[in-house]
Amino acid sequence: MPALTYDQIRVLNSYSVFTEDTERTLFTLENLHKDFFIKDFRNLMMGITQATTEAAAISHFGRRYGMFVAMQFYMLAVYDEVWDGKLEDIRFSLINEYGNNTLGTFITAKDFRYVDDKERSSVIKKLLIQCHLVFQQLRKATSVSPLTLWENVFGYMLWNYHEMLENPLLADRAFEDIEILEDPDTWELFSSKSLFYQYTGGKNPSSLVNKPLRKSCCFSKDIPGLTACEFCPMK
Repeated sequence: MPALTYDQIRVLNSYSVFTEDTERTLFTLENLHKDFFIKDFRNLMMGITQATTEAAAISHFGRRYGMFVAMQFYMLAVYDEVWDGKLEDIRFSLINEYGNNTLGTFITAKDFRYVDDKERSSVIKKLLIQCHLVFQQLRKATSVSPLTLWENVFGYMLWNYHEMLENPLLADRAFEDIEILEDPDTWELFSSKSLFYQYTGGKNPSSLVNKPLRKSCCFSKDIPGLTACEFCPMK
């Protein structure tokens, strides 16, 4: 178990991921995998976001979970570390960001571990499968498309890789992870193609930032206090 540095804690916090205890856990990721919890989860997200539609409320959670996933890929590329705890140790609690109620993700710091080169591909596969399983549960809450949910994640990841590719000390590792993400075999347990490649078209992330890539709307425009994404395809 590697001890997290101050800089690593700062990185986690930038993704609204925290390692301290939360005063009140609303639910855990394990709860979300229980079908009987889905209705309560949907109602909870509607209450927190005050969204005008269920799809907007669930997509908002998808974006918050997407930040956690993007954090995992960042930590993997920059520090060769991954959080490898249990589902019940991923806790969600109400926080306020920029005057808006949302969810913060709380995890246990002791569950980060180093990743060997030989297991890098399998770790990335595991992260994607975990994401797929969460999205399956979210789609039981309302009719939000898988494309919307995956694009919520990829938007964060694209910016991460753009920044890493601009850094000579991180570029090689970033390229290695991108190649794994673009390989259809990485996705074979639930998709016949690389969804990441489908999103980027195989282009360098640095050539894609600040360009309209989304093919689906994230519905942030339907949540009070938030605005439509700059490149929303629904405009």
